Amino acid sequence: METPFVSAQTYMDEFDPVAYHRMYYHPEETTLPGERLEFALRNYHETFTSDGVKGDLLIDFGCGPSIYQLLSACEAFKNIISSDLVEQNRAEVEKWLRKDPDALDWTQIVKFVCELEGNSDDESCKKKEEKLRRTVTKVLKCDALKKNPFDPVKLPQADCLISVLCLEVACKDVETYKKAVRNLNGLIKPGGHIVIHSVLNCTYYYVGQKRFFCLGVTQEEMEMAFKEAGFEIVKLKIIPRTEKPGEGIFDKDKYYFVHARKRCS
Repeated sequence: METPFVSAQTYMDEFDPVAYHRMYYHPEETTLPGERLEFALRNYHETFTSDGVKGDLLIDFGCGPSIYQLLSACEAFKNIISSDLVEQNRAEVEKWLRKDPDALDWTQIVKFVCELEGNSDDESCKKKEEKLRRTVTKVLKCDALKKNPFDPVKLPQADCLISVLCLEVACKDVETYKKAVRNLNGLIKPGGHIVIHSVLNCTYYYVGQKRFFCLGVTQEEMEMAFKEAGFEIVKLKIIPRTEKPGEGIFDKDKYYFVHARKRCS
């Protein structure tokens, strides 16, 4: 069954961040970190440590209700701006930043990242959370389909932009996807970095009972989008999906992690 494209307004009206967290991240629902998360978290750790990606400003673009993608980055950047199109996703991020009692629980993922860094005791995990809370200075609305995705706000160009599981759900076709990657280029300094983790060949995913569209981008289409947008790919890692848990709630078959640099001219 082909899944129709889901509009931005439908996301704003119907996306449930709590159900999303429960289905894909909650420790009672899945074995953490799980195949995709472990792949992502190990690559984030590598990118922001041994690969030397660091600077003053990082933009987290299309964060959803999540903070896990920033746990390694907060050690390498002085300021982080988180952003998402959907108000209820931004609200969940802000709850976590404020330590609200009903904030989403990322404890087990924080512990895994601290283990990667060699310090997984409770005190180190608390310090990691507080470091991230201090480093995220703003949570803004963004739209990947706009030439200035933060319009009417004009942000300074970032040293790095990170995005996770975003563009494939925002774009209805490959040309729109390519345009969105070009839009992200404008948010980054010449010579700056873009780091994206997402899925290949995925056409749908569920949040609760709601089925959402995903653009089934191939590896070749993804690489071409980055090159045409003015990026040079530094590192590209792809792994097949092999886990059976979650069968039927998505149809992705591969996960990718790309680190690219914006060409200077």
